[in-house]
Amino acid sequence: MVMWSLQNLMITLYVALSCVRSAAGLIHASGYEGGEGKVVCPYGEGYESYEKYLCKNECSNDDVLITTTSAKKNRYSISDDKHSRVFTATISDLSLVDAGKYWCGVTRTGKDFYTEVKLEVGQDNCCDKSTKIQSYEGSSGSISCPYVSSKYQDNLKYICRGNKPSTCQETAIITSDNKQNGQFRLADDKALGKFTVTITSLMLNNSGSYLCGVRVNSGLDIFSAFELEVKEWCCVKSNKMSSIVGHPAAIQCPYPPQHRDNRKFLCKGDHRNNCTDMVTHQSRFTLQDDVSSSSFLVLITELKVGDAGTYWCGSDSQWTVANYTRIQLSVVFPQQTSTVISTIPAVEPVESQSTQIPGKQSKDAALFKPVVAIVPALLLTLTFALVMVYKYKCFKVRAAGANIKENKTMATITEEVIAGADFYENQGVAYSKQRTSKQQSACQLYDDAEQDSVYQNFTTTDDIYCNQVYANRR
Repeated sequence: MVMWSLQNLMITLYVALSCVRSAAGLIHASGYEGGEGKVVCPYGEGYESYEKYLCKNECSNDDVLITTTSAKKNRYSISDDKHSRVFTATISDLSLVDAGKYWCGVTRTGKDFYTEVKLEVGQDNCCDKSTKIQSYEGSSGSISCPYVSSKYQDNLKYICRGNKPSTCQETAIITSDNKQNGQFRLADDKALGKFTVTITSLMLNNSGSYLCGVRVNSGLDIFSAFELEVKEWCCVKSNKMSSIVGHPAAIQCPYPPQHRDNRKFLCKGDHRNNCTDMVTHQSRFTLQDDVSSSSFLVLITELKVGDAGTYWCGSDSQWTVANYTRIQLSVVFPQQTSTVISTIPAVEPVESQSTQIPGKQSKDAALFKPVVAIVPALLLTLTFALVMVYKYKCFKVRAAGANIKENKTMATITEEVIAGADFYENQGVAYSKQRTSKQQSACQLYDDAEQDSVYQNFTTTDDIYCNQVYANRR
C-alpha cells in the first residue's frame, strides 16, 4: 500500500514537471504596423540540436506558426544561433491584430519546454500632437526632447527626420552615443529629464518633421514629434526701387530703435554673408542717420549702370534676424526726346525751321496753317458787309432823287437826305449830315458801272470807291 502511494506520487510529480513552462522570465517583443516584429528566444545548454518553434494561444499543432525544420512559412521566418543558444522568430508585415501573447517552444521527449512572449504592435506614425518650431535661415534652432522618467536616463537617445517610428533609430541623424554630427549637436540633461538637439547655420532644407526617440529595452520606444520651419532670412523685409543713370538716388533703411547707437552700413552682394560695404568702399555713397525716425539714408551721386544689384541695409554686425532690409536696385537709361521749335512771322507765314520727319508735320506748323487761312476770309467777309450797307444807302439816295423830279421841291429833297443820314447814324454807322453833289456823283458812278456790262467785273472796286468817299466825308 505504501509502495503504491509512492508510485502515484512520482507519476503526479513527473506529469506536473513536464507541464511546467519556463520560469526564465517573460520575453518582450515589439514592432510597428507594416514592419517586422522579432521574437528572441534563449534556451538552455544541451538543447542545441533540438527543434525550436514559435506558437500562439495553447500551442496545439494548429497553433504552431514556424519551426526550425522549415525556416520560412508565409509571413514567418526563424533562425537558430546554436553558439549563443538563441533562436529568433520574425513576423513580417505586422498588423495591429498581431499583438498579443506567444510562446517560444523547444521540442523534447514528453512535454515541450516553453517561454512566454508578449508582442506589442504600434502604429507607424507619430504623433497625435506635434510641437512647431520656427527659425530663420542662417540662425540656430533647438529641439528639446523630454523623456520624463528617470529610468530612461542611461538609455539611448536619438533624433531622426520624418514621422516613421519603425525606421527612426536606423536612420538617426545623431544619437547620445555620437553627440556631434555636422550642424547637429546633442546634449543630454539627465537632471531635467530631457535631451536637446541644436541645429546650427540653418538652411531652408532643414525644414520638415523630426522625431525624438528614447530606446526602451522592453517594448516600443518613446517618441515625441516636432515640425521645424526655417524661414528665408531675406523675406523679413524686401523692397524694390529704380533710378536713372547719371541721376542721384537715395536708399532708405529702417532699423530697430535699440540699434540707434550701432554702426549702420549698406552692403552690396547677392547674399548678406558675402557683400561689400559700399559706404566704406565708394565715395559716391554717403550715409546720413536720422535717429528720430529710426532710419538712415544712403545717398548715391551720379548713378552708374554697375550700381544695379542687391543691397543689404544693416545696423548690427551679427546680422540678427529681422533687423535688415534687402533692396533690389535697377538702373535705367533716360528716355531720348527731341524738341520741335516753330515760329510764326509777323508779316507772312513761312515754313518751320525745325527738322521734320518725312510724311509728318510739326504741331506748330499744323496750327499755323488754319490761322493763315482764316484771317483773309474774315477780312473779305467784313469788306462785303460794308459794301452791302453802302449799296443800300446809295439805293435810298437814288429813290429820293426820282421822287424830287415828280413831287418834291429842293427843300424836301434836302430834308429826306438828312433824314436818311440820321437813320444810318442811328444804326451805328457815323455819317456826315451834310451831303454834297460830289457824294451823289460817286453814287451815280456806281449806277453807271452797274448798268454797263463792260465794267461788271469791277463792281467790288466801285463799291470800295464809294466807301472811300464815305471815309473822306467823315
